[in-house]
Amino acid sequence: MTSRILVRSDDLGYSKGVNYGIYEAVKNGFINNVGFMVNMPTSQHGLDLVKDIEGLNLGLHTVICAGKPLTDPKLIPSITTEDGYFKASKTYRSAKEDFIDFDEVVTEIEAQYQKFVELVGRKPDYFEGHAVVSDNFVKGLRTVAKRHDVPFLDFAFDSEAHVLFKSVAFKSVMESMGNPNYNPVEVVKKAAEFAKTHANVIPMVIFHCGYLDDYILGHSSLTLPRTKEVEASCDKDLAQWLKDNDVQLMRYSEV
Repeated sequence: MTSRILVRSDDLGYSKGVNYGIYEAVKNGFINNVGFMVNMPTSQHGLDLVKDIEGLNLGLHTVICAGKPLTDPKLIPSITTEDGYFKASKTYRSAKEDFIDFDEVVTEIEAQYQKFVELVGRKPDYFEGHAVVSDNFVKGLRTVAKRHDVPFLDFAFDSEAHVLFKSVAFKSVMESMGNPNYNPVEVVKKAAEFAKTHANVIPMVIFHCGYLDDYILGHSSLTLPRTKEVEASCDKDLAQWLKDNDVQLMRYSEV
């Protein structure tokens, strides 16, 4: 009996090193869903690497905590610093209340949506957000996704909760944060085993494939797991194991 899992890699556009790692994981591995950050200096570089790869799903990986906004920072002060950059993710994490202004964040999300369409030439295959846990951010994402009739990938703030996408339940699986020595091959295998006994829930493994460069080492707390996930995505033994166990690697567009 075929079991279904979905594996995606976030952060295309974050840096050249990340872009090259994602390219490797897509071109020579099994990654077929990629989240695209459209506001970074290396966004176009990342898109150029993967845009002609057949069958790849590209989602809008909406950013409010890395790089600069596409909106005039003066118009969105709740999510920007005095020097015109987005506030860092640690600022959001340490806040005792949600300081994001809903109207401001909708303005920036809309700008990133329009930039995606401009760069890619079509709507995103899915729509979600990067790193920030905020009710107003999620509400803003839902608002813009509904406005443009784009499938929204919901959030699960509780690790045991299911994530909804097109009314289908997904179980989010991400073990890389704070665990540089984890084994992504085993994570994929555990997700596949879970799928065998949970036909109504699709495991969604979230990778952040990438190689390390100076920018990522200076701006991201997630480092070594990125390289491990590139290797896992291209692991021929894992690919054969998935085939032998009749595991289907899904795309969001196939839901």
